[in-house]
Amino acid sequence: MVKRPCHEATADGIRLRLRVTPKSRREGPQGFAELPEGGWALKVGINAAPEDGKANAAVVALLAKHLPVAKAAITVAAGAKDRRKLVDIRGDPAELGQALEAWLSPILKDEA
Repeated sequence: MVKRPCHEATADGIRLRLRVTPKSRREGPQGFAELPEGGWALKVGINAAPEDGKANAAVVALLAKHLPVAKAAITVAAGAKDRRKLVDIRGDPAELGQALEAWLSPILKDEA
């Protein structure tokens, strides 16, 4: 179980809170960030620059690569021009939660 929940179940999938670092040397999950309003966000690095929607497209591609969904099932619901993003992922919430946990297992081990 993710100790710092960065997602919540919705009617048709999950909503994931992200803190994105564009132009990162290392692409992928990089830990968790505590949000000022409370809760946690998954810190994610991407190689793309934050211009012309390239960073958002890179986030969608990264999530689709590691979760059992197509790119079309992933939507940036809030924060399209911000580092903090809310991403909606359509699919079975339990299956998506398990896939997310499996993908994050290396950073979860580091925090244990």
